[in-house]
Amino acid sequence: MAPIPRLRAYDGPAFLSYGFRPFFLLAALQAGLTMLVWLPFVTGHLAVPTAFAPVDWHVHEMLFGYQAAAIAGFLLTAIPNWTGRLPVQGKPLLVLVLAWLAGRVAVSASALIGWRLAMAIDALFLLLLAAAAAREIVAGRNWRNLKVVVLIVLLLAANLAFHLEAGLTGGADLARRFAIAVVLMLVMLIAGRIVPSFTRNWLAQRGEGRMPVPFGAYDKAVLAGSAVALLGWVAMPEAAAPGVALMLAAGFHLFRLARWAGDRTWRNPLLVILHVGYLFVPVGFALAAAASLGFIAPAAGTHAWTAGAFATMTLAVMSRASLGHTGRALTATTATQLCYGLVVIGAVARICSATGHGPVALLHVAGLGWSLAFLVFAAAYWQVLTGVRAAPKAPSAAQRA
Repeated sequence: MAPIPRLRAYDGPAFLSYGFRPFFLLAALQAGLTMLVWLPFVTGHLAVPTAFAPVDWHVHEMLFGYQAAAIAGFLLTAIPNWTGRLPVQGKPLLVLVLAWLAGRVAVSASALIGWRLAMAIDALFLLLLAAAAAREIVAGRNWRNLKVVVLIVLLLAANLAFHLEAGLTGGADLARRFAIAVVLMLVMLIAGRIVPSFTRNWLAQRGEGRMPVPFGAYDKAVLAGSAVALLGWVAMPEAAAPGVALMLAAGFHLFRLARWAGDRTWRNPLLVILHVGYLFVPVGFALAAAASLGFIAPAAGTHAWTAGAFATMTLAVMSRASLGHTGRALTATTATQLCYGLVVIGAVARICSATGHGPVALLHVAGLGWSLAFLVFAAAYWQVLTGVRAAPKAPSAAQRA
């Protein structure tokens, strides 16, 4: 196959030259700043003119604000590699960015404009993203990745359900679980391809040894079983039968992770964090199972997935893709490693506080760790994401010899 042309002739701002640039930066800023608003909002020290209850606003903006932006950045960068087509850039990319921004304003001002209008505005972004992804995948005849479009459509459905349930009943418990399940399926699907692939590429350069098992029949079976377990959890989170399925899924995902040779990557922080991030997936399944059996509070499992797996995997992918697609070395700087450490600390603190047995102060530690992780990323990668692509370094005399 001929090399994929990365960019068409483009003389606009570098910020709009590739999907990962605006959406990774917006995702980081949204995650960090929203958390700083959330804590005083939930304690009554700050008012947000949203029609959502404080908890629902927080969950919605994490899933359909920050998380949706991170997903968009990844897909708009990955799809050209999958299809061999040129990336979305310039004005079409700007339209997607503006649709996402409009959604954030509409949701946070929904008490002023009405929840129905806010829903219509907020739904536009995922609708456009699904259409853009479908067009590129179909045009490139990359049929096997149409499943990603299905998940984006399901995420759109979850967003609409979130608005409808909250607007009509005052809460969005069912839609919240549905949205988490959809994002989790997307994370498990994508991680199953990139984590063993990136790990294998790095280990292959260092000689023989145990290599990761690539995506195969076992992975497909685990994803199918996980989907069934999550459907049960969405519908009946406190029932025993889904709890058993969730616990089985935890074991299958732990074995899946063990097959990826993560123990051999400890010298490479960009790889280690991918394995650490995925570890929160089986932890979340196990905690959700424990909650269904009445041992702990339900929030522990959901935060293992959201604050743990989603956030850690997001930062891992955003940092790696930002470096690689701007011509920079795949090396984790001190700031990057600080992001990783902060988000893991924040996730562990949030899980512990959510069990119902930890001190209240852990909630503030979790919020501060999360916020700082993403704001440090935004500061450290600002120039990477908004500046021009790094020029390739000239070979040294030793390399030329």
